[in-house]
Amino acid sequence: MSVDVVTFGCRLNTYESEVIRHETDAAAAVTSDMVVVNTCAVTAEAVRQAKQTIRRLKRERPEASIVVTGCAAQTEPDSFAAMAEVDRVIGNEEKFGAKIWGTAGKIAVSDIMAVKAMQPHAISGIEGRTRAFVQVQNGCDHRCTFCIIPYGRGNSRSLPAQDVVAQVRRVVNGGHREVVLTGVDITSYGVDLPGTPRLGALVKRILKEVPELARLRLSSIDSVEADADLFDALAGEPRLMPHLHLSLQAGDDLILKRMKRRHSHADAIAFCDRVRRLRPDVVFGADIIVGFPTENEDMFARSLNMVDACGLTQLHVFPFSPRPGTPAARMPQVDRSIVKERARRLREKGEHAFRDHLQREIGGSRRVLAESHALGRTEQFTPVRLAAPVEPGIIIDLKIMGHDGRHLMAA
Repeated sequence: MSVDVVTFGCRLNTYESEVIRHETDAAAAVTSDMVVVNTCAVTAEAVRQAKQTIRRLKRERPEASIVVTGCAAQTEPDSFAAMAEVDRVIGNEEKFGAKIWGTAGKIAVSDIMAVKAMQPHAISGIEGRTRAFVQVQNGCDHRCTFCIIPYGRGNSRSLPAQDVVAQVRRVVNGGHREVVLTGVDITSYGVDLPGTPRLGALVKRILKEVPELARLRLSSIDSVEADADLFDALAGEPRLMPHLHLSLQAGDDLILKRMKRRHSHADAIAFCDRVRRLRPDVVFGADIIVGFPTENEDMFARSLNMVDACGLTQLHVFPFSPRPGTPAARMPQVDRSIVKERARRLREKGEHAFRDHLQREIGGSRRVLAESHALGRTEQFTPVRLAAPVEPGIIIDLKIMGHDGRHLMAA
């Protein structure tokens, strides 16, 4: 019996795919070849790509059982179950039980909103990676008008700090030098736990109780939820990496309001300015949606402005994708050709900003975590091409001599 997992989407899905590998290994009843497709639902394109991949996998491996899970399976199970190539559809909560992988029934998807707590998953790391993801939170209590993810993940729930620390220690003992804390809305961490501990307190506890951890990194955060301890940790904890990826989504205040975001254009700039004062070497990435319903050229221009105003260096640009069941899908839509053109312009702006960042790095020294014999990442998450082969997993000080437009070039 062999089980392969194909992963779409976010870092959380990458982590959960490793849990799935662990659970399927424990399911002795699984006796045939199986391919698990761990889907993403964030855009209609992500769902389309998952279905396209399922069809291809069945052509390439006709004898294998195709099992679909993840957010798209949770939000539209019948759509996947109707595919002739699919043998089973398993929900986002069900996929964490070893027993489910050996049972019968085409659809096993329960009410994700009924899930109230997180369970720890004991894995030693992420296969083939020097960087390990540790899930600290799942779900989301917010209802942004464009977002389907709460219906795939449920409401926010957090893993108790002692379980997070134990998992971090486990992956560090497994050889990982860097850990990334991940979840759906990690800056809401702790609101459901006794005493309502916040993300900043969790970060400080991890760094204190796992001194052998070389690097701690955060996945995407909502800047409006950042707490005092998190700011303090950014200022005073050199093992907390100076790279933050922000869930900004737009730069225009009216669009942000229609999205039901909780920050303004000015709030985003003020956050970046504050963090940069505390940690001058910090770099920022961001998610930005273009072509949200009712967005006009002036509104889009304010999103373009955010790149310079916040000093963004790494952009994830999402052309707006109407998701059935969300309020934004019922709003007046922007013409698709305009959406695509704005996405192109914003990506081009992001590429210029990233090249400017690479240029500023030349002549300096950076501590680089080798991810392979030829590639590594700086503390700011900038990719580096290594001049000579290096053992993956080590951290070395390197002089930056140039760049190729996509990577720094080390001496």
